[in-house]
Amino acid sequence: MKFAYKEGVSHCAGVSVVKLMDALNLDSLRRATVVAGTQALERTVRWVNVVDVPDPLPWVREGDLLLTTGYAWPRDEDGLDRLIAAMAGRGLAGLGLAVPNFFERMPLAARRAADAHHLPLLEIPWEIPFSSITEEIHRSILSLQRDLLEQSEAIHKKLMKAGLEAKSLQDLTDTLHSLIGREVWIEHPEGGVLAKSPAGGKPDLSENGQSEHAPYECPILIKREPAAVLKIVQHGHPLGELEIRAAESAAVVIALHLSQQRALASLETQLGYSFLESLLEGVVEPTSQMLQRAQILGFDPGGVYSVGLLVLSAQVPLSRDGVIRREKLAVSLKRELQDLHAAPLLSLSQNHITFLLPERCPFSRLWERLRSPDVAMFLSRTHQGFAGVRQGFAEVSSLLPYTVPGRCCRFEDLLVHRVLIGEREARAQFLEKLFQPLMRDKNGEVLVETVIAAARCGFHLKKAAEAMCVHPKTLRYRLDRAISLGGFDFQDPQQQFELQLAERVLSLQDK
Repeated sequence: MKFAYKEGVSHCAGVSVVKLMDALNLDSLRRATVVAGTQALERTVRWVNVVDVPDPLPWVREGDLLLTTGYAWPRDEDGLDRLIAAMAGRGLAGLGLAVPNFFERMPLAARRAADAHHLPLLEIPWEIPFSSITEEIHRSILSLQRDLLEQSEAIHKKLMKAGLEAKSLQDLTDTLHSLIGREVWIEHPEGGVLAKSPAGGKPDLSENGQSEHAPYECPILIKREPAAVLKIVQHGHPLGELEIRAAESAAVVIALHLSQQRALASLETQLGYSFLESLLEGVVEPTSQMLQRAQILGFDPGGVYSVGLLVLSAQVPLSRDGVIRREKLAVSLKRELQDLHAAPLLSLSQNHITFLLPERCPFSRLWERLRSPDVAMFLSRTHQGFAGVRQGFAEVSSLLPYTVPGRCCRFEDLLVHRVLIGEREARAQFLEKLFQPLMRDKNGEVLVETVIAAARCGFHLKKAAEAMCVHPKTLRYRLDRAISLGGFDFQDPQQQFELQLAERVLSLQDK
């Protein structure tokens, strides 16, 4: 192949091999005549060989153009038929016979056999030295090989330069696309396109189902592990040698880029682990330095977050297989958080992965992507700031006894159940969930007492007013205030049940 330089960009074009039909245009073969196998003149000539022995098969290889005087050839038709069939079976590019001398011309039997086996046969004038043919074709082959190496080196340099300057995988696919002029993309081993050129839309995968037209694939390995796959659309036109070399060079550059990304991601992850662990342990002070660190890692001190907890079904302490499973789950979680435009703040401990989920992000979508028979997921209520993270962590930690692999539970989902089975901590959390909005008001205790009285009286307002010895209008005012602050709906059966349960919990505490 050759480069067509245009505005400093190299494009692969042409061919990088000598085909038999091209060799016939060389000075040494201009007078040669094709007498059979014309349908196979597109064959590539790898080398030229001169053999004049009774059994030439051990001396020839696939792609050879064999030159002979015919001195040792059989003279009977059956012998010639077997010889030509054997030569075709070797995958020769063609066979040239010097005439006239031992044969006046190519035998008819040989021509018939060659046509049947699609083997090109040439008649070469006797006066043309075989040495001139071999020299000219070998010079062409070596010249093309030299050009191929030079062009391959030029491509490699351009790709290495792109690798040093690239800000993303997209930059690398753009560079490779500009060099070979084909649609290229990088795919994650588990599926999903990481980058594609030309940009826009999904890769044209319509040809994948046909093996002869399938995209060319070049694995991208890091420490012998698959990191991605480079794919190039062929559309029935297989890649040439130069394009394959370009793809292999690109795979190396992409692997280096991914390695660097992994190293940076690992450092960021370690910083994130350390920061989140500090939040969970409640040792973070909102100093200017800590606020700056939080901003760099993507944590908003004024933001509202839920604390999530993934529990992997694995024996503790983790085996090597368990650690690998946990790391893969952490990578998947990080990728999903990034897709939700959330900072991937994670912390790993044994078979647990703790993470932060901004209030705006739907937990149901996250669980749908991570759902697995050997993974359970818990989610706290939403809380604000540094202290809120610590509180959310306490909530999801309290749910660990209710771990069921393959299920996802929010803190609110299990709170009533835990109250009913007598958990002291759950009682406090349940009452806090119901009445904390009211307790922020200066008359919070009175409002809570009023709501509890209404629940005790079956939400019969007249009875509740009599029980509290207040005017019904006063009771109505207090309840309206409680509804405004706490969002209660006294007509909702579920709300009624929770408030009546709270009344029983408080009465037990009083006793």
